[in-house]
Amino acid sequence: MDDRSSQLAQLFRAMANLLAARRANPYRIRAYRKAADSILTISGDIADLASRRQLQAIPGIGRDLSEKIEEFLATGTMRAYEELKTPLPEAVAEWASLPGLSDALVSYLYFRLNIRTLADLETLVESHMLRTQPGFSGSEDSLLAAIREQQRTSPVRRDEAP
Repeated sequence: MDDRSSQLAQLFRAMANLLAARRANPYRIRAYRKAADSILTISGDIADLASRRQLQAIPGIGRDLSEKIEEFLATGTMRAYEELKTPLPEAVAEWASLPGLSDALVSYLYFRLNIRTLADLETLVESHMLRTQPGFSGSEDSLLAAIREQQRTSPVRRDEAP
């Protein structure tokens, strides 16, 4: 196995772990893990397979993952991986201190549900949809009170919605 195959497998595992932390689709997570395992079984040069357009012959590698492999071979990285490892904006990360919210739930709300501002969060809580999310452990009333208090006492933050 060549060094690039090892790097690709590590990238796919890291992507699976980042997706798992965001509670992404379990099938997508499993696909990245399976791709990493399959890449480690390749005996030849992965670049050679790519140049012959045979990446999809690798078990678990479809069109999307083959394009990511080709991008890695051409650039040394993957845009999808770089986007996944982008941290939460500081103002959003602070939401984990609000009653009933955890780091994992805040990450899920931001990346999967596109909740970008306190106003978005307030709307979600008011709709009673937050209570349906695994990991919410608080009272909607106390969370709403905390959101409104933070909105009242904090200056308008333009950095909440990047």
